[in-house]
Amino acid sequence: MTNILNDYSIKPSTMALLPTRHFEYDTLVMEQEQEFYVRKTPLQLIKKACLEARSSYDGRREYIMYKTNFRHKVPIPVNPSLQIYAFPTRSPQDFNCKWIFFQHIQSLQHAPSIKSSNEKSIITFKNGQTLGMGESYYLLERQMQRTGSCVLIMREGMNQPVATS
Repeated sequence: MTNILNDYSIKPSTMALLPTRHFEYDTLVMEQEQEFYVRKTPLQLIKKACLEARSSYDGRREYIMYKTNFRHKVPIPVNPSLQIYAFPTRSPQDFNCKWIFFQHIQSLQHAPSIKSSNEKSIITFKNGQTLGMGESYYLLERQMQRTGSCVLIMREGMNQPVATS
């Protein structure tokens, strides 16, 4: 039985949001123990999760851009208090953009060269699950590094008082 949900709230167990081309649902949600199909796009779910964490997607994105000078494929501190950080694999407006949740990644490998496969890299999650990716190892490695910077920036910011004039 396929679990199709009208909505979904991102939580610490969320590992990936994968876009789908299906008339009944828009996203495959990978959690540590289960998967769901959801009738909202990955970006809609990310934006909702930011709001649930008392900020907007645009505000979080703008803050990271301000602190890092990242301009494209900006990692998002979805809910820093719960250590939920995600990075897009493409422009978030691109239908094929996947969102990967940084805290669950154990390793990244080059995919074996098989002509019939579109996989260029493989993410191994901490629970042992793997996810074949059409994006290159180098792109994903760069996104992981950028997300690591995002984590450090948010931790630093949480420990400093807000300046007032």
